[in-house]
Amino acid sequence: MGPPDVRAQRAGRPDSSVSLAPNMDFLAPRSWADALALKAEHPEAVAIAGGTDVMVDLNFDRRRPRALLDLTGVKELREWGREDGALRVGAGVTYTRVIEELGDLLPGLALASRTVGSPQIRNRGTVGGNLGSASPAGDAHPPLLAGGATVEMASVRGTRRVPVEEFFTGPKRHVLAPDELIAAFLVRPAPGPQQFSKVGTRNAMVIAVASFAVALDPERQRVGTGIGSAAPTPRRARAAESFLEGELAAAGLWHAPRPLGPEVVAHFSELVASAASPIDDVRGTAAYRRHALAVMARRSLSWAWSDFLRS
Repeated sequence: MGPPDVRAQRAGRPDSSVSLAPNMDFLAPRSWADALALKAEHPEAVAIAGGTDVMVDLNFDRRRPRALLDLTGVKELREWGREDGALRVGAGVTYTRVIEELGDLLPGLALASRTVGSPQIRNRGTVGGNLGSASPAGDAHPPLLAGGATVEMASVRGTRRVPVEEFFTGPKRHVLAPDELIAAFLVRPAPGPQQFSKVGTRNAMVIAVASFAVALDPERQRVGTGIGSAAPTPRRARAAESFLEGELAAAGLWHAPRPLGPEVVAHFSELVASAASPIDDVRGTAAYRRHALAVMARRSLSWAWSDFLRS
């Protein structure tokens, strides 16, 4: 077996606008097999696709990796398809493609994708990159949690999959081993209405102060939730899910839907807010985040249930 088909160069500092460290290796595989081989050889290499997080860290001197692993040339990461009833979406699929190609199948993720940055950022940024950054404020995380997604990771040692809620281990930390790369995420096409809400310091191109996603699954009589930017990691509101599932089942509303009682919606929103463990920071206080989550949960559930009544 010959050497991987890659382009590698030493990246200097060509001008002040690109603050790359001297002697930084730039690795550019052209296939998935080559990418995994290079990651095994250079476990310290930081994967880069859209660069919407990595380049910011580089330009602000927050990160100085010894090598960058450019995955934009790996065609396999830009593909998506169906697998055993689920959608398998490559880590290199951009937000724009999620909106345009998967909007009907994954409406919650498409709604979240529309809130990411500007059109230029959505054209470059990827859901796989969002997962790899593992920021508690990642916009893609709440709908992936609500939809019960799975993250697929690979290395030269093999492939493994973990539920997305187990993928995050702390602020900007995840379960990826040093020699692993994110290959894809898998999630069922939406079996029912999905909604996503986000609060920021302005209306567009903003990091979430708090975010929330809800997904209704009439087939399994399940409710999924996802909370963002209000805990050390993205998380589900499990008590809220269980409460609403019980209320819907007890009243027979999955089979004979009618408007939800305001007390049900109110208690659901309270349980969502109580599931968070927010902090005070420059973008908002913990109290504001809890309040915002309650409001978003109430509105998102009302919108989703209205969609269900019309379906």
